[in-house]
Amino acid sequence: MAKCTSHTHAALIVSSAALLSACSSGDPVYSSFGTEAGSLLNSGTFGNATMNNTQIMSGEKQYAYDLSARFANEVLTTVNFAFGSAQLDAGARDTLREQAAWIRQFPEVRFRVYGHADAVGGNASNKSLGLQRAYAVVNFLAANGIGQSRLEAVSSFGEEQPLIVSEGRERRNRRTVTEVSGFVGGHPTVMDGQYAQIVYREYVASGTAISAVNPRVPN
Repeated sequence: MAKCTSHTHAALIVSSAALLSACSSGDPVYSSFGTEAGSLLNSGTFGNATMNNTQIMSGEKQYAYDLSARFANEVLTTVNFAFGSAQLDAGARDTLREQAAWIRQFPEVRFRVYGHADAVGGNASNKSLGLQRAYAVVNFLAANGIGQSRLEAVSSFGEEQPLIVSEGRERRNRRTVTEVSGFVGGHPTVMDGQYAQIVYREYVASGTAISAVNPRVPN
């Protein structure tokens, strides 16, 4: 009996130590141990599943994918940079003007700019450089008539997503990529669920019959 009690005591000590370790690790589940029931409401991902389901059922997510594919097919989404630089050259500025012209057609849509770097140098410095490149693009688009509230320069992938696998100075890896990220939540058209109308707006306009009385006025 004494032996069994000894083993139980040892197990309790180990369990207590594990619990204390978990508490000190910052895990929100364990750190809430001993607090008022229900105090742990949100560890950062609460509601993500519901949001995703809502976007799928309403069509928002699929239309965002469709619009993103159109954007990639109709304009260049990538600009490249000199080694160690976040400065936009003439070619990059021309590409971004085309992007801005396309984006201005869709005031209901949000965009993200992802920054990348090549593999030369440390990962931390490359991430910082990639983010600087993303901000350079966002600032240029904003200067060309795109509201900054619709533009986001995200934390860069640095050297982690190369187009060309190389340890050297590969220009194609030193880039930013502009992508559709979703719809402006407060826009009245979006609030009415008119996603298809947004995505295919100019197709609908191009199919409108022209008045025989005044050729410039659609019927």
